[in-house]
Amino acid sequence: MRQIATTVLIAGGGPVGLTVAMDLAWRGIPVLVLESRAPGEPPSVKCNHVSARTMEIFRRLGVVQAVRNTGLPADYPNDVAFRTTTTGIELSRIPIPCRADRYTATGGPDTWWPTPEPPHRINQIYLEPVLFAHAKAMPGIRILNRTQLIEFEQHDTGVTATAADLDGGEDLTITADYLIGADGAHSTVRRRIGASLTGDAVLEHRQSTYFRAPDLLKATPTKPAWANTSLNPRRSANMFAIDGRETWLIHNYMRPGETFDNVDRDWCMRTILGVGPSFPIEIITKEDWTARRMIADRFRDRRVFLCGDAAHIWVPNAGYGMNAGIADSMNLSWMLAAVLKGWAPPAILDSYETERMPITEQVSRYAMDTSSALAKQRGGIPDNLEEPGPEGDAARARVGQDAYDINVGQFCCGGLNFGSFIENSPIIAHDGAAPGYNIYDFTPSTVPGCRTPHIWLGQGISLYDAMGPDFTLLRFDPKLDVGHLLAAAEIRGVPMHLLDVSTTEPVYAEKLVLSRPDQHVAWRGNVLPADPIGLIDRIRGAGSRVD
Repeated sequence: MRQIATTVLIAGGGPVGLTVAMDLAWRGIPVLVLESRAPGEPPSVKCNHVSARTMEIFRRLGVVQAVRNTGLPADYPNDVAFRTTTTGIELSRIPIPCRADRYTATGGPDTWWPTPEPPHRINQIYLEPVLFAHAKAMPGIRILNRTQLIEFEQHDTGVTATAADLDGGEDLTITADYLIGADGAHSTVRRRIGASLTGDAVLEHRQSTYFRAPDLLKATPTKPAWANTSLNPRRSANMFAIDGRETWLIHNYMRPGETFDNVDRDWCMRTILGVGPSFPIEIITKEDWTARRMIADRFRDRRVFLCGDAAHIWVPNAGYGMNAGIADSMNLSWMLAAVLKGWAPPAILDSYETERMPITEQVSRYAMDTSSALAKQRGGIPDNLEEPGPEGDAARARVGQDAYDINVGQFCCGGLNFGSFIENSPIIAHDGAAPGYNIYDFTPSTVPGCRTPHIWLGQGISLYDAMGPDFTLLRFDPKLDVGHLLAAAEIRGVPMHLLDVSTTEPVYAEKLVLSRPDQHVAWRGNVLPADPIGLIDRIRGAGSRVD
């Protein structure tokens, strides 16, 4: 049996596993990634959206332009269209800029966000190869494809795992300091630590199909859209453009009592598309799935952690399936690096579960609320929706407006991207209530626990570009002496960078804001704390408190 040693072992080489691997390696931590698929073997066509917050992370890791330049054609509209059928009457539309205009577009519900990196519509089959290539090229990352984690044991100083070579080669024994389970909804890691999923096991079923229809764009009477929703009394569905030319992913909403086997897939697809039996459609894969809302009762067991679908599963409304998993991993990554580099005690790792579980609850509720509203609308489609005349016109106007109002939040989800905040964390110097947010809207804030507000520093340089990988003390009054706080950080070995910022942005009302390595506010004030060592000990997880 071959033996391999690493610092952090990651089970799962999808977007979550690859992103946490890149972030750890960027912080100087060696990692080993196990992935059961072969190099280049495509994932299923699941994720269709990379959130702005995730794109900010990709910017930090140096992969954002490669991601941005991949996916739909540059001029393909990223709109969300609501129609009676794909080729039928358009009811309403949410305008979203194509990627060629993404950095410059103004107006509409998806361009107001204070961020250096707006969201990007791209399917996982195009996203994942970009992440894989970038990770593969980074020093400190080793990826073993066609290798699957089988079991592991923990001890005082690390984890010993057994992995199988799926091509029949010799099995592996792997020793690591820590193990991250990013191995999906059927996670081996979750089962092995005895964590249980609780929540709603069955919310609805979706008969999903990845297909090719070369003539569909020509048959659509209005301009193309990235997302197409069909609403009519016979069937309702969502459909996403995959390559912007001829491939699509359609989610047919099953009705009560229907099963995947007793509903005619071809009839449903043609009814949703509004095309006849001779219209050419080629099914590539069947992607049927059951919508759930399930959250693990714990995200950690000593040296083993869960991220992404291994920790939580829900309907990915607002695109917050993969993106929530990446947010998990970024919360965990800097804490692991802090422990492994020696400037934080292992107790800081307790904060991962403390911080992420409440946010997971927040996000999942927003996703479920949207799902409930959509189901209610589908159940109330009027029979005269497609009829000509004033009554049909009135019905279409009403349904179109309802569709816009229900969906604009999830497809333009600034609040969900930037509004979620960390509460009651032992490693944050909380000093007040964070502003509330909804799925669409939020208020940027320096309240500790909030995302460090983004501002531009000039010449296309984001505040985030200047902050670096560690703690950053943002100083808005250059005359203020911060030597005692920097000295306290040096005494404790905490890496901290001082950044003087000149801005008139009212969000930065305090003279000092301390931003964590994951770009959340750890502390703020107009003067240094009375006990700088106490603040440093708190933010590094050593248990002290600060007034």
